[in-house]
Amino acid sequence: MTMDTMNGSGRTTGRGIGLAAVRGLALALVSLPGAVLCFCLSLVSIALIPIGVGLVTTPYVLTGVRAFADWRRVLAAEWGGVRIPPAYRPLPEGANPWTRTFGMLSDPATWRDLRWLPVDMTAGFVTALLPAVLLLYPLEGFALAIGLWRVFPDGYWYGFVPVTGQASAFGAAALGLVLLFLAHFLTPRLLGVHFRLTRAVLGGNQRELAERVRVLTETRRDAVDASAAELRRIERDLHDGAQARLVAVGMDLGTIEALLDKDPAQAKELIAQARKSSVEALAELRELVRGIHPPVLAERGLGDAVRALALRLPVATEVSVDLPGRAQAPVESAAYFAVSEVLTNAVKHSGADRIWIDLHTADGMLRATVTDNGKGGAVIGAGSGLAGVERRLGTFDGVLAVSSPAGGPTMVTMEIPCA
Repeated sequence: MTMDTMNGSGRTTGRGIGLAAVRGLALALVSLPGAVLCFCLSLVSIALIPIGVGLVTTPYVLTGVRAFADWRRVLAAEWGGVRIPPAYRPLPEGANPWTRTFGMLSDPATWRDLRWLPVDMTAGFVTALLPAVLLLYPLEGFALAIGLWRVFPDGYWYGFVPVTGQASAFGAAALGLVLLFLAHFLTPRLLGVHFRLTRAVLGGNQRELAERVRVLTETRRDAVDASAAELRRIERDLHDGAQARLVAVGMDLGTIEALLDKDPAQAKELIAQARKSSVEALAELRELVRGIHPPVLAERGLGDAVRALALRLPVATEVSVDLPGRAQAPVESAAYFAVSEVLTNAVKHSGADRIWIDLHTADGMLRATVTDNGKGGAVIGAGSGLAGVERRLGTFDGVLAVSSPAGGPTMVTMEIPCA
């Protein structure tokens, strides 16, 4: 329900006017000291980060700021019908003070909160106070008209009316009537302006959010399609490879059982054939498992997995790794297969005789760069391997950049957000 409380004929009710004035006055009296306190504490705490004190205090201060902002979101929804969804990034559970502090400071929503505080203590305070002023200030004009003007022998200014006698006091009452008439229409709407101002500063950019939703929808669809295609590939490989060999082994064992007493020599030949088929089936299963998630990736991490990948290439390859730790398993898997696809493209199409791979982290991103000295001309297009890499990275909100002028060299850079 909005602050524009209407009666059946569409006019603002007296109860709605009074309620808006009381709520606006309460907001002004509570939010001004709250905003000032939160803003000052935030500035002091952030300023103390270089000496270490701020690392401990900042998470608590910013949590208080978020609680204050969330309280205003609730009031905006309940009193003004204005929805301001929170958009804070989650923090890892059990994170140390360093991670919590810089995790919160790297969140754009934190800086929206801090920008909103000075706006709330100035323009927000005025727009919250105006509904009460419009309703209560006319009472002063009426009091002057009934004799209060005599308390001020030297005269008194009511708005733009100088009150020096009874006649001018009636003029003040007339101005009060005009203000009360305006309050009848404007009081609830002014409180709505306050909440819309809060949303304009505290809420995220709607275009940015809409674009984000669109990108996430596309990447989710790509992830679902890629997952379905991967399942179909695994089913096909199992059906055409290991499953067929295991069926043949089963048939050979049945034949061996029948021939064991009648023709031991032929049974021995079939046993050797069955053993060979089982070894081939096991090799195919291992290759299939390696294609799903290489054991070296799970056991030793992305750096060693990429080094192992480079050793199998027919092109001389240098690998540089500077990773401070392990990323999440899905991120490592996505980065590994993206690098693998880029290397496959380089070997097949670039004509290069040397490849360089660089893995490192920067600004919360896992960055992988593959450079070759081939003929260049690589582009991201429909049906190309690079387009598939881009879709894979997009699932994790990653990006792909390609620099490949004609004549080379080609540099493919992949970035994935990671903790």
